[in-house]
Amino acid sequence: MGTSRKLRKTLQQLDQRMSRSNNSARKIKERTRKNTRLVKALKSGKLPYTPTVMSWLSQAIEKPSSQIVQADVEKFVASSK
Repeated sequence: MGTSRKLRKTLQQLDQRMSRSNNSARKIKERTRKNTRLVKALKSGKLPYTPTVMSWLSQAIEKPSSQIVQADVEKFVASSK
């Protein structure tokens, strides 16, 4: 019983390592596309933005979304060029 469990665990770890290496390139590209799309949304509008944009922006400038003002958005957009 113990050896079959150890084998499953080893195979699971191997599978996880392979998945991580295969998916990382795709995820990096997706993050780049997402950042481009959200910066474009910031440039085209004014506060209040959609919850998706506000959540991403809050994380990007490390400030709670309720405390973000238009000046913060303009400063971030200028620095992201």
